[in-house]
Amino acid sequence: MQFPELETSRLILNKLSKVDGPALFEIFSDSNVVKYYDIDVYKTEEQSLDLIDFFNKRFDEKNGIRWAIRVKETGKLIGTCGLNSLNPKMKSAGIGYELAPHYWGLGFATEALQKVIELAFSTDAPFGELYRIQADTMIGNVASESVLEKLGFREEGIRRSSGYWKNEFHDLKCFGLLKPEFKDI
Repeated sequence: MQFPELETSRLILNKLSKVDGPALFEIFSDSNVVKYYDIDVYKTEEQSLDLIDFFNKRFDEKNGIRWAIRVKETGKLIGTCGLNSLNPKMKSAGIGYELAPHYWGLGFATEALQKVIELAFSTDAPFGELYRIQADTMIGNVASESVLEKLGFREEGIRRSSGYWKNEFHDLKCFGLLKPEFKDI
């Protein structure tokens, strides 16, 4: 199966490759980026190369898909986004994303995710059309919540102590989006 490339007015979403290692390391070595993430700050570029392998293997095994988010004009990698915990039988998946801090607040995450969701809810979806997409945010991650709400996700509740990383339990706020609720923004 060929990796689907997507395009928006300002972005190209395509497959990550080893040449993205340094740019991905720059993103994941920033403590602000991983503050609400289930990973620690990256210390080596090797960690980014392992992450690229993990994301690409997930696609090959049909468990998910993660796109590089690139500025269309320059090709610069500014983050990643995609579908995790893909369950074609249940027609559902989780969604995840991150951006380099320099690009926060400019609508890039919303723009990229809009395109990913359009594909996921279509008959062209790489692993079958989805009906539900879920997102979990750590309590306090208001920027991420804002992105989800702009896209039409509804808050569904708090899952108490459902995450464990960085040596502590985390309450996660669950958001859901159903295909009939999704609208172009």
